[in-house]
Amino acid sequence: MSEDTRKPGSQYPAQRLSPTCVEIPKSARADLRVPARVWADAELWKKAVSDRTLEQLLNVATLPGACGCVHAMPDAHEGYGFPVGGVAAFRAKDGVISPGGVGYDINCGVRLLAADVGVGEVKQRIESLVHDLSRAIASGTGRSGDLRLNVPELEYVLAQGSRSLLERGLATQADLEHTEAGGSLAAADPDKVSHRARERGRGQLGSIGSGNHFVEVQRVETVYDEDAAEALGLWKGQLTILIHTGSRGLGHQVCTDFVRIMDAVMARHGIKLPDRELACAPFASPEGKDYFGAMCAAANFAFANRQVITHAARQVFRRALGDSGDLRLVYDVAHNMAKLEEHGGQKLLVHRKGATRAFGPSHPETPAAYRGVGQPVFIPGSMGTASYVLVGTDEAFGLSFGSTCHGAGRAMSRTAAKKVKSGQEVRKDLERQGIVVHGSPGELAEEAPHAYKDVDRVVQVVHDAGLARKVVRLRPVGVVKG
Repeated sequence: MSEDTRKPGSQYPAQRLSPTCVEIPKSARADLRVPARVWADAELWKKAVSDRTLEQLLNVATLPGACGCVHAMPDAHEGYGFPVGGVAAFRAKDGVISPGGVGYDINCGVRLLAADVGVGEVKQRIESLVHDLSRAIASGTGRSGDLRLNVPELEYVLAQGSRSLLERGLATQADLEHTEAGGSLAAADPDKVSHRARERGRGQLGSIGSGNHFVEVQRVETVYDEDAAEALGLWKGQLTILIHTGSRGLGHQVCTDFVRIMDAVMARHGIKLPDRELACAPFASPEGKDYFGAMCAAANFAFANRQVITHAARQVFRRALGDSGDLRLVYDVAHNMAKLEEHGGQKLLVHRKGATRAFGPSHPETPAAYRGVGQPVFIPGSMGTASYVLVGTDEAFGLSFGSTCHGAGRAMSRTAAKKVKSGQEVRKDLERQGIVVHGSPGELAEEAPHAYKDVDRVVQVVHDAGLARKVVRLRPVGVVKG
């Protein structure tokens, strides 16, 4: 299929390769090193050309060492330098690494916990469970968790991630086996994390923060693939918990530090950019290696953060439900990361910013328990809509470097969202749907369902494209936000 998809708002030639993929050729701009692909149906394509998403994606395609194509997922929207929902791979030997290609919230990610009970069995306790979760898990801008680390303890978390929590009894071996990279990136170099970053993060382990971060109590509403759902231990009506947060102030400061460092050294490395927000350095350079080490350390902090939150949620559920309150970790996967991976016989540094790794059944990094179906992928929607569990495909490895979307994607800015409905109006809307809500009015207004794209449409695109396949649909029954 090669229909011309040029529309008002897009100044570049774009060819629709399939109902779910549009390509902008390398010839569209003289400075492009590779083509760009947008995974979108006709409706989502219109949204992609309505802001700077496409321009930012093409700017990424100018970076040294870019391979294959740069990609925008169907939830993509304008971000800092790289679009959110962007995927780009650079040759490790002569390509670059860019903090903007990972984002300020390093290893922001999602983990799914599954209970052994159905929502119907605990319906009368949902309100108290959500209330207790809101008390047990710190949320909001700058808020700290209950676990304060001394200097050696923080060093250990930065070096070992979730693995550092085993001896504290805050993690189990099964938790590590069901976390991307075992919850611990070996390339972490705590020495490259600044004192300012450490101070910002030292008291924040076990907290979700603000913005679009949350802890949601959900129920499995629809099962699309019975075999895959069984392999993941999911069934219709089941109670689940979805946790979405990252590396908090520590990761933000790491990004801030290295954007400044790389901006200062690009000229020395002969790098010229169409946008300074793309600040980068050769991966093999001292600055590139330092950032990678610091990024991996921040990622370890994020893995540990979600693990501590998991422990707190387990305590809440066990107090309320006894043995039936056990919460099993289905999986934990990042969506703001740069990872060294083998693709097509080459070692590449794959940047996923607001994009999720989605390895298929045959990939060696897919957990043994899921080798028959693929690595779990979690796509949160909005507070009042739905979230999805999918699994990666072997096909995606060749299509998008084994990547898929990470959420519904914003359709309007936070400022615009607040002009549509107040936080109190959003709260009432959700309560009318039977959803228990804990969150500040400001956060609820900014994160209202109308601020996001249609998650059902976004997920259908990645399913139809073969980037991941649907397993179950989740509906919120309780939300904890900042």
